[in-house]
Amino acid sequence: MQDNRFELKRVSGMAVSDEELLADLRAAAESVGKNTIGLKEYRQHGKYDDTTVSRRFGTWNEALRTAGLALSNEVSISDERLFENLLVLWQHYGRQPRRSELAQQPSEISQTPYSRRFGSWSAALEAFITYANASDSERPVIRETEVIRRTTGREPSLRLRWHVLQRDRFTCCACGASPALAPGVELHVDHIVPWSKGGETVLENLQSLCSVCNLGKSNVEG
Repeated sequence: MQDNRFELKRVSGMAVSDEELLADLRAAAESVGKNTIGLKEYRQHGKYDDTTVSRRFGTWNEALRTAGLALSNEVSISDERLFENLLVLWQHYGRQPRRSELAQQPSEISQTPYSRRFGSWSAALEAFITYANASDSERPVIRETEVIRRTTGREPSLRLRWHVLQRDRFTCCACGASPALAPGVELHVDHIVPWSKGGETVLENLQSLCSVCNLGKSNVEG
């Protein structure tokens, strides 16, 4: 029996929606097995003109960012952002990340910026360890509207978060969940004695909690 089902075919010159462009970016990145895609690769694997993508979103990197992909060739990325991305990966895998994992989620930065800044992947990891393990001195923060005199800021620095997560073996102190064992687990660095009750942002007063336990804890001490 002849199949008489209707099929929609794109008319030549028909406008392409933003979502169609973003979906094709993701599909092209998946076809090359990476979490990003460059202009030359997209010309080979994408369905649309790369100039259309860049023009629609302002820049190629902005299109990648909107599609949820890593940036392919961003320049002038600060060391703080490069190290922050490494911390995210270290937390996600529960171990030292591999260079190939820069091309996969949850990495937001590809290999090129690390090679450009540090010369090699090994040098990038060494620089991160040196930075993260350095002493972290913060000026006292005293707000006139607060009764409590603060000696630390509320948000832990990257270095301090690194020390807390490493000490807690990248697992939730309440339920034992780990991103390395259960994809989707998100770890937070939380105050044991809440900030609102005078708790300071120091290693001894911080713990690793998954987002579920942290939400349930709310403003309760412990």
